[in-house]
Amino acid sequence: MPNKWNYQTPTEDQIQKRDKFSKLFDLSPSVCLLLIQRGIETESEIYKFLNPSINDLHDPFLMLDMRKAVNRLNKALGNKEKILIYGDYDVDGTTAVSLVYKFLEQNCTKSHLNYYIPDRYDEGYGISYKGIEFASENEITLIICLDCGIKAIEKIAYAKTLGIDFIVCDHHMPGNELPDAVAVLDAKRKDSTYPYEHLSGCGVGFKFMQAFALSNGINFSQLRNLLDLVAVSIASDIVPITGENRILAHFGLKQLNSNPNKGLKGIIDICGLSNKHISMSDIVFKIGPRINASGRMMNGKEAVDLLLAKDAASAKEKSKNIDQYNDDRRELDKKTTDEAHALIEENPEILNNKIIVIFKPNWHKGVIGIIASRLTEKYYKPTIVMTLSNGFITGSARSITGFDIYKAIESSKDILENFGGHPFAAGMTLKEEILDTFKNRLESYADEFMIEEQMTQTLDIDATLDFMEINQKLIRDLNRMNPLGPNNPKPIFCTLNVKDYGTSKLVGKEQEHIKLEMIDNSSTNTIQAIAFGMHRHIKAIKNMDNFDICYTIEENTYNNKTSIQLMTKNIRTNNNTD
Repeated sequence: MPNKWNYQTPTEDQIQKRDKFSKLFDLSPSVCLLLIQRGIETESEIYKFLNPSINDLHDPFLMLDMRKAVNRLNKALGNKEKILIYGDYDVDGTTAVSLVYKFLEQNCTKSHLNYYIPDRYDEGYGISYKGIEFASENEITLIICLDCGIKAIEKIAYAKTLGIDFIVCDHHMPGNELPDAVAVLDAKRKDSTYPYEHLSGCGVGFKFMQAFALSNGINFSQLRNLLDLVAVSIASDIVPITGENRILAHFGLKQLNSNPNKGLKGIIDICGLSNKHISMSDIVFKIGPRINASGRMMNGKEAVDLLLAKDAASAKEKSKNIDQYNDDRRELDKKTTDEAHALIEENPEILNNKIIVIFKPNWHKGVIGIIASRLTEKYYKPTIVMTLSNGFITGSARSITGFDIYKAIESSKDILENFGGHPFAAGMTLKEEILDTFKNRLESYADEFMIEEQMTQTLDIDATLDFMEINQKLIRDLNRMNPLGPNNPKPIFCTLNVKDYGTSKLVGKEQEHIKLEMIDNSSTNTIQAIAFGMHRHIKAIKNMDNFDICYTIEENTYNNKTSIQLMTKNIRTNNNTD
């Protein structure tokens, strides 16, 4: 748990802006200040943040190679060439393939379209030779690859010798060389001038289809109806909820809550979200994992089959299959997590390193990323979990705030077979005999670039509140910040010197949680909170000692009655911080 609370202290300039804009936009001062401290500090910026508009999406032709991509696609359609929509097996890749396939299907001859998802185990991530051979055997002359391809230099060159062109739609970091494709759409290109670089892979596919629609006079409403897929990709791929992503997520959630894709509706029904307003959090924890389970346990093509379902009956049947994959994934996840913890307990010296690296040859490749996330959360260290796959070690990495795990892995690129990813999550493939060398290089990199502050887990507190400030207006204004996610996280507040009202108690099967009822000096009204796993504080709380509490603010509905409830992030008593 965090052992340092990091308070944001507003500047005089920020306070002046808060006083001005809170009145102008009818915002609670604390929420207005929060926006300003997050860099949304002009009248125009605040207005656009609070009122996302499709009209504020960037011109897709600002992206390098977009005109080339559209021209090649138009040529292929005009010549009745066969086109393959190719994507990664995760949520971002499968939603991207579904979006592009569905949009093109509505606007050209279906018989000329096909889609392909590589098998995680037989082919691995990204463009595969097997996929290219499939294209060649089926007389496909254009491949649109999504959420992959930016580093597939040799494979795209090979495809060219077979008369197959590529349009690359990716959002990962390029290497020093770009693939020899007809067009490379990636806002992270070094020469990119596109105004926003944090699109998801599905988001890049959306921009391509937006440009295609503009060039062919296709009504934007057709594309707008597919924004639920983009919202699912944005939430699941953990990209920043800022700029263009905020607009896409906002309207994507509207679509998801009003008239979702039939496949997504099948998942919504099966995970119990039918009568609930769906949030980004619901996508992250319920919808996304089920789509991902297909690629983890079987083949991601089944996820695309579901997302392209034409009727409710087939969507329901496919959703049941994917839900079963998710149940299987959970069992495997628990088993592998237990084994990973046991491995570390048996080899405690692993924790002496700044980067945790663990390897077991029989671990399932589909869950090592999940295990890396769990270990990173528990030990608060960058973590790489590895297994053996097709004669090579395959690893999945997760990181902590401030430490770029992608750059750490990239520093060993000369000994790796393959690698890719982002600052917080990455993957790599290497020969087994290289493992010790790779570990040593990672540790040397961490010694040089990881600073002490990064190794201390902190809780960033957005504002200090009195309980009297927590009311329905504050809730309303906090809801105006939706959608939430990276770079626009759920606000964390704290209240100091609170007391038990006398009714706080332990709850849960093992009495491990605390149900709190508290008061502070600002009001005689009580407020309730739940503190999961914080039973150790009950004695100090029941002794009527003053304590400090960090929390997020939620609305809790029970028996058709809605009330405000705090979700406790941390408690600080006189004795300790949880």
